Amino acid sequence: MGMKNYLIEGVSCTGKTSVCNELLRRGYDAINGDRQLAYQGDPETGRETEGHGHESHIWDVEKVEAIVADKRTPVTLLCGGSRNFSKFTHLLDGVFVLEIDLDTLIRRLDERPDDEWGAKPEERELVLRLHRTKEDVPKDGISIDATAPLAHVVDEIIRQSGARALE
Repeated sequence: MGMKNYLIEGVSCTGKTSVCNELLRRGYDAINGDRQLAYQGDPETGRETEGHGHESHIWDVEKVEAIVADKRTPVTLLCGGSRNFSKFTHLLDGVFVLEIDLDTLIRRLDERPDDEWGAKPEERELVLRLHRTKEDVPKDGISIDATAPLAHVVDEIIRQSGARALE
């Protein structure tokens, strides 16, 4: 949907959904990939799988390709986590990786409702490991300090992407 397209990634609790909601509130072309593009599938083949494992939380690559091919807006920001991001990041103009420190991560995990991913002990353990290893996020992304207030985080993404609000 954009002449330029960016991914906003990060481990759980870094603020991907909050950033997406704020971008939308401000009138930007943002897509919540976890709600609009995600399904449970094999990260290599894309074939749907049973269950709800973190490792099989992937995005529909054909839908991402269609978004990138649509040039009606200057910038589209795709927000969320995907275990198959390597299948489509080459199509994008860049990737922003939301980064937070361990104390902030633990505080945000503690604040999660019981029914939200990352609240269960085994999910929490995985989030902490992924935060430590960074194995679940693109390595060559532009780091964004997501411990800053949400407005500042979004302002920085807008500045670096050149995004303009939709009219």
